[in-house]
Amino acid sequence: MENSTPSANDNWAGKVALITGAAHRIGAATVRLLHAEGINIILHYRSSRDAAQQLQEELNAIREESVVLIQANLHETAVINEMVREAIKAWGRLDVVVNNASSFYPTPIGAIDEKNWDDLIGSNLKAPLFLCQATAPHLKVNKGCIINIVDIHADRPLKNHAVYSIAKAGLVMLTKAMARELGPEIRVNAVAPGAILWPEKNMDDVTKQRIISRTSLKRTGEPDDIARAIRFLIKDGKYMTGQILTVDGGRTLSN
Repeated sequence: MENSTPSANDNWAGKVALITGAAHRIGAATVRLLHAEGINIILHYRSSRDAAQQLQEELNAIREESVVLIQANLHETAVINEMVREAIKAWGRLDVVVNNASSFYPTPIGAIDEKNWDDLIGSNLKAPLFLCQATAPHLKVNKGCIINIVDIHADRPLKNHAVYSIAKAGLVMLTKAMARELGPEIRVNAVAPGAILWPEKNMDDVTKQRIISRTSLKRTGEPDDIARAIRFLIKDGKYMTGQILTVDGGRTLSN
């Protein structure tokens, strides 16, 4: 039997997590939960400056100088490299990367243009790839981990969302490929949310109820459900890599 005695690596106080798209929704819930574990946070945002600053002030009031903000457009690879340099300057180390930033909107077949493709693939697949690549040398030093936020629609394409579904399917494969490439020092896993938060626009109540009815638990989840799954993969899933942890209330059990 494996020795269950706590090790120094069980204490995450003072370790550092970089979380993208972290100013609101699932990202903000993850920031709060990991911060409560004593982890220092590099909070990335693109345009949600006010929300990011409010979250930083809230958490720095709890633990002084424990949250650093970085603004960046992750579509630009050179900017990603600069962001990582800034992140390392903050505390001189990096232990966790959470690829949460994402674009989501419909792209019906026949109406897809190159701008849609570049945006959705860029935010959901290209940016995570280059961020993983840029942070890997730093994570390797500390035997850190990467968590990618994918989607149940990586396996079950969402109607009228072909490009988004393709991008998330690619992120699933990236998770597995990176797990092979970066082991044994770095673990790479993913969380696949189901009905956690509704799109910020363009979804009626009938559609929402239909989605809920197809879950086994007959309700939506909460951002904290995803944040807890992320925390599990960081702190407790020590023999897990290349895995996709589905948090969907049983939605994928339904036809």
